[in-house]
Amino acid sequence: MTQMNRQRRVLAAVAILAWSVEAADIASGQNTGTRPDQGTNKSDDLVVHVELVNVLFTVTDRKGQLVTDLDQSNFRIYEDNRLQMITNFSKETDLPLTIALLIDTSSSIRERFKFEQQAAIDFLQSTLRLGKDKALLITFDSAVELIQDFTSDVESLSKAIRRVRPGGGTRMFDSIYLACQEKLKAETGRKVMILISDGDDNLSLQTQRGSLEMAQRSDVTIYAISTNSSGFFGLMAPKADKVLKRLAEDTGGRAFFPFKAEDLTESFQNIGSELRSQYSLAYRSSNAARYGAFRAIRIETDRRNLRVKARKGYYASRPASLQSRNLR
Repeated sequence: MTQMNRQRRVLAAVAILAWSVEAADIASGQNTGTRPDQGTNKSDDLVVHVELVNVLFTVTDRKGQLVTDLDQSNFRIYEDNRLQMITNFSKETDLPLTIALLIDTSSSIRERFKFEQQAAIDFLQSTLRLGKDKALLITFDSAVELIQDFTSDVESLSKAIRRVRPGGGTRMFDSIYLACQEKLKAETGRKVMILISDGDDNLSLQTQRGSLEMAQRSDVTIYAISTNSSGFFGLMAPKADKVLKRLAEDTGGRAFFPFKAEDLTESFQNIGSELRSQYSLAYRSSNAARYGAFRAIRIETDRRNLRVKARKGYYASRPASLQSRNLR
């Protein structure tokens, strides 16, 4: 090990130690060099601030029908296989929606394109509430383009959709990443991405893993509608369909694989129904460590033959003081 590397390691260790001592002093209400137990109650020695984790989810029966009559006592939530205490629970049917509509305009989807346009317009007309919900439109082929920024005006969105024309290659992963990072991450409430694509990607700089991570960090639920005609048959499904399924399920959404272009409308209707039939719960993680690691989430219900659909996990936030330090 070189002398410079030794010095860097020492400086990093000192910075981490200094941050830890400072945090402990602040939490115990002392910054004087005296022992924390002098003149204080032992229970006040350390205050750990744990972020509230909010999870939106849906429940269906074995026929795929939505189940909306459950309450908090019917659920258990686990983080990294550890049972957590639910602090808030509600049935969310009226929360404002923030929707990013991403449409694949590559040449490979040309045959179904007009059906996609009309189905998307019908969905927005039946879902968006003026002054309460908002949506934007992004297209992707060989480029990623913001066609219409956030608005609750369905007519503006409809005109934007009708102007879109199919083009060249496909940058699907880039479009997901950029939509989450640049437009959705700073939003609050229910953040939904509706991705219309055949699932193929041949030009993106981002990977499937990178785009999925950005969606999870931005707390975005992805609903994917395949423009293939495969119908998704398990292990025999095309690789591109499996990509769409993974993106949706890992973020708590759902992937649809309509056989015919005419069935796209039904897929959109199913998405609209789910968005108005969700549950919401919140808990404070029993894991006080905050270093940006991924934490797996699992929700179980005491009702038999029901399926809970929620995001697979989240990335714990880092303390602001730690983010601002250069530990290299």
